[in-house]
Amino acid sequence: MKKTDQALIALLITLTGCGVPAAATPPDGTPATATHADASAPPANPNVLNGEIVETMNAGGYTYVLLNTGSGKIWAAATETSVKVGQRVSVPAGQLMTNFPSKTLNRTFDKIYFVGGIYPEGALDKAADQGHDMAGMPRDASHAAAGGMAGSSRTEVTDAHVEAVDKAAGGYTVEEILTRSSALSGQQVKVRGRVVKFTAGIMGTNWMHIQDGTPGDLTVTTDTLVAKGDVVMVEGILSVNKDFGAGYLYPAIIEKATVTRE
Repeated sequence: MKKTDQALIALLITLTGCGVPAAATPPDGTPATATHADASAPPANPNVLNGEIVETMNAGGYTYVLLNTGSGKIWAAATETSVKVGQRVSVPAGQLMTNFPSKTLNRTFDKIYFVGGIYPEGALDKAADQGHDMAGMPRDASHAAAGGMAGSSRTEVTDAHVEAVDKAAGGYTVEEILTRSSALSGQQVKVRGRVVKFTAGIMGTNWMHIQDGTPGDLTVTTDTLVAKGDVVMVEGILSVNKDFGAGYLYPAIIEKATVTRE
């Protein structure tokens, strides 16, 4: 996927991660005929769209699905998810775009929803009944689907067996940051790593996990748009023992980081 496509899709997913429509800026070169927020054509269900996947494709870290809702077919796109044709899924209502051109896929979608995720059918209704948000986490938690090194089973991410990533000049490895977190607390740190998980648009920010081949997993929040597998340079202030409540405790986290894709 070209950077312009990827940036727009990630931006839309970020802005609609909690199911709230928001305006977005099109990529350079988008034809003037493309319409952005189509407020006159809201989803049939204002909260959840359900359907059977009749076509799907992955591109640039994102998954596109064509859903047969029973009353018609709609396209939806979210960060890359493992799905297959014939599977019934639910998606939270997101941003509807009309005449959306994808240069990578060499096609224009008449209508496509950019949503915060693709879930097994019924999962969103069940989460709502249990007092959870669209990401499946308790509503009183300050974020969802992001993790840390240890301290809470909810924030743990397994070792992705990342091959060694070169240490940042003048920076630290993931292991060094985690083991020296007390001494580094409140300081500007720099670390290079590979993105092993990325979740856009949770509580107004993007969440990522990076690993570099040394023991451990580091959580980062940022406005930057990346994809799983990217090698990134991260710079920001390290916080320790960050407790968001509801079991989300991070022994070490870099918030509002400056992230550069390499």
